[in-house]
This record gives sequence, structure tokens and C-alpha cells, in this order.
Amino acid sequence: MDAVFDGSLSPGTLALLAVCLVVALGFEFVNGFHDTANAVATVIYTKTLRAPYAVGLSGLCNFLGVYFGGIGVALAIIHLLPVDLLVSSGVGRGLAMVIALLLAAMIWNLGTWWKGLPASSSHTLIGAIMGVGLANSAMNGRFGEGVDWDKALHVGAALLLSPILGFAMAAGLLWILRRVVADERVFKEPEGETPPPGWIRGLLVLTCGGVSFTHGMNDGQKGVGLIMLILIGLVPAGFALNLSAPDAQIAEAHAAAVAMRGHLEAHVGECGQGATEPACVIDAELAILDQALSGRASVRDIPTDERWAVREALLRIDDALKHLAASSTTVDAATIARLQADRATIAPLTDYAPWWVVLAVALALGVGTMIGWKRIVVTVGEKIGKTHLTYGQGASAELVAMITIGLSSLFGLPVSTTHVLSSGVAGTMVVEGSGLQSSTVRNIALAWVLTLPAAMILSAGIFAVLALLIG
Repeated sequence: MDAVFDGSLSPGTLALLAVCLVVALGFEFVNGFHDTANAVATVIYTKTLRAPYAVGLSGLCNFLGVYFGGIGVALAIIHLLPVDLLVSSGVGRGLAMVIALLLAAMIWNLGTWWKGLPASSSHTLIGAIMGVGLANSAMNGRFGEGVDWDKALHVGAALLLSPILGFAMAAGLLWILRRVVADERVFKEPEGETPPPGWIRGLLVLTCGGVSFTHGMNDGQKGVGLIMLILIGLVPAGFALNLSAPDAQIAEAHAAAVAMRGHLEAHVGECGQGATEPACVIDAELAILDQALSGRASVRDIPTDERWAVREALLRIDDALKHLAASSTTVDAATIARLQADRATIAPLTDYAPWWVVLAVALALGVGTMIGWKRIVVTVGEKIGKTHLTYGQGASAELVAMITIGLSSLFGLPVSTTHVLSSGVAGTMVVEGSGLQSSTVRNIALAWVLTLPAAMILSAGIFAVLALLIG
């Protein structure tokens, strides 16, 4: 925060930074009332909690999920972006990238929310990232090279498999409940305003909070990552490196960089200036790191005009390491493993988020949860199945969603709360034989299918315009 208000930024840059942060927090606000409606639908429609209490609980748990959930998913999202855009410091294409993907994601989210369709914010954001990458590569005459396809495939697999697992696991859990729970009230729709039996009510409240918490852990981190991109691009001296890292970290990072050069010594003898072989690129960037980190007692001792160069060097090392591991015929696997281990030692210099960024995103997501939730709640609670949601169906869908999203967050995989929980509700309806409302399922499926290409087209178009305007 000090780096923003230390007087080093011009009024114009401060104004641009403020606008960008408002847009980023607006994305999380929309995400709150768009996605988290899924978490409260089951407790509201099973009469477990009145709507104000359910939404308040969900908002609080979303806040806590963001604040205590780490930044693994944030880093996974950032690593989907093209390296040449990530190293574009300042108000050029790097900033155009962030604004384009945020605007594209917000436009699609607001459109599907207005129609009451539980579409995926995760799919939307990842589609926007891919659109920006493809547009950037096309503008550079290298169409298709602007996306980390390996990372995109891993993320895409998580997004594709999570709703299938949600459907199957929720259906299976309800099937098991049918055979072990004797109380038939669990499998009937609520009568008037009568709450469910005590134990199932407690489970529903717990899972509502759990889904909201894990949603914050997963989706909230995406906003953290995007805000960090904005701060790094506009205030590189203050945010390119973790200025709050322990003093010992600088010595450890320098030692790791020196060790990496040692591992590569036998493989870079023929490298000339400007060599593009991965091992040569890594060695050249490590030389920059060695010079920048040598003799420093803390990260703050690195001159402000060198901090961005350190981050850029690490990004290029990561890209070259990925290519080295995928195609190397000259560097053995053991050496590559040692390089990757030493690179992980340097990671705390750049893989971080200030506490106030996490707090701001947590507040935006939590407040957003409490506003505008009703449209999608009605769809999930009334329009997916042909019959009213029962206590057992709500508990099964919520429990599966909580576990699936929580595990995905721990492994740094962005998944869709919307897809998991909506699919879980559908699975319970099928296993109960109550059937699905075909028109709603068709509309939801259409929104799911269109989300990626629509977000890609929107973000690509916005990025192309912004890149031409701001250079």
C-alpha cells in the first residue's frame, strides 16, 4: 500500500490504477452474486434458513475463504497468460490484457445473471484469458502461440470433469442416504415453513457455509491474481517483488540462482549472445538474477529500477524451463529436476499477494454475495428439477460441491462452483426419478457451451481495440 501513496506515481497513473482496481473488484462483486447464489439455494428452498440469514452466512464464509485460502489458484490463472504479455510492464499491452479479460468476464456474467442462468465464472475468465492470448499472438503474426496449451488443458480437464463428478457423486450419495436413513422426512419436500429435522438441518447449514468458504478459496483467488497483475504492471517498483519477504529469503534466492547456473554449466558452453536454446536462455536470465541479488540484505535493497528486471527474468526462466523439460535431448532429467527445485526456492520473491489485496477481494466477493442473488437461486431451487428440492437432495448436492471445490482449491485447480452444484442438484433429481425440466437444462447447457467461445471473442475484441489505442 505504501508504494501506491509514496508520491512516486503521477496523478494520471494513480487515476488509471484506481479505475483498474474498481473494475477488478467489480468483477469479484459480480462473481459474488452470480456464483454464490448456488450455495444458498439449497438451504433457502429446504427452509433450513431464511434468505437473509443464508445470504449473510454465505457472504461471511466467502470472505473467510478468500482471506485464508492462499493464492494457489491465483497463480494457476496467471500462468495461463502469455509470457510476452506478462513481461509487458506499464500501460501497454499488459494493461490492455487485464482490462480486456475483466470486462469480457463481467459482460458475460452480467448477461447470464440477468437471464437467471447459472453459468460458470471460471469458464468465463479462462475463456477471456485464452481470447486475449490468441488475439495477442495474431497481432504478433504468431497465431496460436499466445496460450499455454498444456496449462489450459489441465485447467480445462478440471472444469470439464468437476460437473460430471458433481452429478455422479451427488446422485450416489443420495442413493446411499436412501438406504441408511430411515426418517422419510429427509426425502420429502418441506411443508410450509417447517424446518428440516435437526441433524439434516445442521448438515445443510454446514455445507452452505462450506461451499461458500471453498468458493472463496477458489474463485476469490482469481480476483487476487488479476489485481496483482494490475499492481505489478502500473507500480512495478512496489509490487514486482515481495518487499515484505523475510531478509533470509534474498540470500536463499541468490544461492538457488547460483546453484542453477552450476547445474547448467556443462550445457551452455556454446551459447552466444541472443541464443534461443532453452538452456542458454535460462543461463542468460540467471546472470541477471545473480547480479541483481548479489550482496543484498533484503528485497528492498534491490534498486527500484531493477525490480521489474528480476521478475521478468524469472518469468522467462519459467518459460524456458517448461520448454526444456518438454523437449530437451541434451539436459538429463535429474538436472532438470534440480533446476526446478532451485527455482521453487526463488518463488517467494514473486508468488505473493499483500494482505490488503486479499482483504479487498474478500470484501467485494462477500458483499456481492449478499446482493442480486435471487435470480439464480430461483433457477437452481425451482427450475432444474420437476419437483421441489428435498432435504436429502440439498444436503447431497452441497456436500459433494463443498468437497470437490475444496480439494480443487488445495491443488490449485480452478473449478466452477456453478457447474458442480447445479450438476449435483440435477443428479439428485435423476436418482429420485423426479425428472428434469428440459427447457431449463437446455438453456443452462447452452450457456455452458457458449461461455468459453463467447468470452474468448469478447476479450479478443476488447484487447485488440485497447492494444491499438494505448500501444
